[in-house]
Amino acid sequence: MSIEHNTVDHRVSATDDTVHNRWNNALEPIRTIESGDVVEFECRDATNGQIEPDSTVADLADLDVEQVHTLTGPLAVEGAQPGDVLQVDVLELEHQGWGYTLVLPGEAGLGLLPEEFPEPAIHVWEFEDGAAQFVDGGASEMQREDGIEVPIHPFPGTVGVAPAEEGDHDTQPPRSVGGNLDIKQLTAGSTLYLPVAVEDALFSIGDCHAAQGDGEVCISAIEAPMSVTCRLSVRSEMDLERPQFETGGPFTPTGRDEPAFGTTGVGDDLHEAARDAVRGMVDHLHDERGLAREQAYILCSAAVDLKINQIVNAPNWTVSAYLPESIFPEERRRSHDR
Repeated sequence: MSIEHNTVDHRVSATDDTVHNRWNNALEPIRTIESGDVVEFECRDATNGQIEPDSTVADLADLDVEQVHTLTGPLAVEGAQPGDVLQVDVLELEHQGWGYTLVLPGEAGLGLLPEEFPEPAIHVWEFEDGAAQFVDGGASEMQREDGIEVPIHPFPGTVGVAPAEEGDHDTQPPRSVGGNLDIKQLTAGSTLYLPVAVEDALFSIGDCHAAQGDGEVCISAIEAPMSVTCRLSVRSEMDLERPQFETGGPFTPTGRDEPAFGTTGVGDDLHEAARDAVRGMVDHLHDERGLAREQAYILCSAAVDLKINQIVNAPNWTVSAYLPESIFPEERRRSHDR
């Protein structure tokens, strides 16, 4: 449901004067608002507009990674003091009908399996009827209805307030004050609570995703330019050390319980167990579903959930990767044959 025009108190466009890609509590706020105001933020994609709907893998050679995580802000919230909590009610997200998932060259060392994907790759998605279209198999002759569809559940990948520590701070790692959290459940209707570390909070948001599997394993979800409407409220009675949130989901890539295919990783290192689970899923998508390995890796990042099944049976832990069957056409689902 769209937000009524007269309920938005401020609109912030994504201009060169209103975006940044570092955390620094010395950044001049672009605007000051009152607690409880509703703000519509225009957000560029994570690469600051370097990827466009007609981009190809050749364009990745010129990608300037120094521009990654372009955020709109910072916005000062009047009255916010260190020790307070900033309540962020996510009210609405609007995409522009397209997005992309990319794999950076393995030498960059990014993603879960960089050494196994040395060459860059990209998939540009078109959004139709609430789904992102994934024409698989590398065969341009395939009709779109024969491909894979990933349901869209938009959310801001990076949302936070300025840290107390002085100087520039990279946007890549998340922090106790938020940042690159990549919590796919921060969809419209959810509420995020952020510990305030500096006066006026200095709130920024961006890096919007149309969909993501829990894990974001190739380090790119379905990245997309969007606008995000939030209500920002100061909660002086709350006391938090790290972000907390309330959400109605989605708790699966499709937003419902359904048949899924799973692969596992077992070992004494959670990170390596996660790598093994994803390796197994890439193998499955390649060997059993006919995807090129690069496409399989991209699909894992967009629509496969990693879960910790147990972390108490020492010395080994269990991580599983879950692939929802419903993203495939019915005749290509494993459950179709049962």
